[in-house]
Amino acid sequence: MKTHSVGTLAVVIVAFPALAHSADIKTGRALAAARCQTCHGIDGIATIPEAPNLAGENEIYLQAQLHAFRTGQRQHEIMSIVAKDLTDEEIIDLAAWYAAIRIEATPPE
Repeated sequence: MKTHSVGTLAVVIVAFPALAHSADIKTGRALAAARCQTCHGIDGIATIPEAPNLAGENEIYLQAQLHAFRTGQRQHEIMSIVAKDLTDEEIIDLAAWYAAIRIEATPPE
């Protein structure tokens, strides 16, 4: 079995600083309250018809979409502006918050 040295891990953390950041759900909730709740709701249930629900969405997917909005790879009139100033850590925290929300679906009988 091949093992990796601590030096290898240090290189990864220096090259990708966001990997060193553990998701903080409480910080994500505070960010959502300040930046996202108007459209997506603090509970992840959209408050306007044009916005998607984020509650229970996959954390990796949410991070990828926020990065895409931030870099301009994905364009949206509002999200491109909102995501522009998000740090990697804030993206991780926001994604963790919305992914942590549990929703229940009840199909009709």
